[in-house]
Amino acid sequence: MSRLRLRLGWWLIAIPMSLLALATIYPLLFTANVAMKTRRDYILDRFSLTDALRWENISTAWNSVGMGRYFVNSLFVVTVSVLLLLLLGSMAGFALSQLRFRGSSALFLGCLAGLFIPFQVIMVPLARIMADTALIDTYPGLILVYVAQFLPFTVFLMTSYYKGIPSEIVDAARIDGNTVYGVYRRIMLPLGTPALLSVGILNALFCWNDVLMALVMMPSAEHRTLMIGVTSLRGQYSDNIPTFASGVLIAAIPVLLVYLFLQRQIADGVAAGSTKG
Repeated sequence: MSRLRLRLGWWLIAIPMSLLALATIYPLLFTANVAMKTRRDYILDRFSLTDALRWENISTAWNSVGMGRYFVNSLFVVTVSVLLLLLLGSMAGFALSQLRFRGSSALFLGCLAGLFIPFQVIMVPLARIMADTALIDTYPGLILVYVAQFLPFTVFLMTSYYKGIPSEIVDAARIDGNTVYGVYRRIMLPLGTPALLSVGILNALFCWNDVLMALVMMPSAEHRTLMIGVTSLRGQYSDNIPTFASGVLIAAIPVLLVYLFLQRQIADGVAAGSTKG
């Protein structure tokens, strides 16, 4: 009887999870299949399997449509934004968790409050400020917006992680003659590498998948990020769905590779705030 209940429980878990996995994987497989079709084949039967791998659709999307330029734009903006987020977030996390100064708790609560402010609330005044400072349609402007938007999340996770490090380690490093900067650089940064990796991956995914902030900050076609380029394809190539699907596939492949090879670090980053501090 106990073995029957165990098998029944296993099936009750396996069946919903299998359906969820299928619902997640099918759109990607459908998009890849459509990207390999000709426009005629798609019109005749959009759900049939393609009879050949036609890479010219992806080549057209990459070169003629401009997805290659959008890819480079996104790669640059995301890389710089994540590096700044890790630098500022790790410094703030170290200060709020290990250094004792007046107002640290209030400052941490202020950072937490930033998590509850959606971008839509500050979108109009932020756009006005960026326009007045000539940062609209510039890479530094979009980078600053990403850093401001995702810094509270980074500070929260890094502070939670650093709180789990015994304060005696910091005190011993100070007794050995290290300055505050020396403790941060020689002790806290190496110890915080797992959290930095997890937070960096999550922030990279947030920035890479963003549409709204990039759409507000980058109105011109030259400076578009990859996701904005994909959304623009839907209007320009509404009669050529295989080309549009190729653009979607180009945008999805980096995210898919990150999830496949770094899923453990992503899970650790999501759990960091609830298991530390």
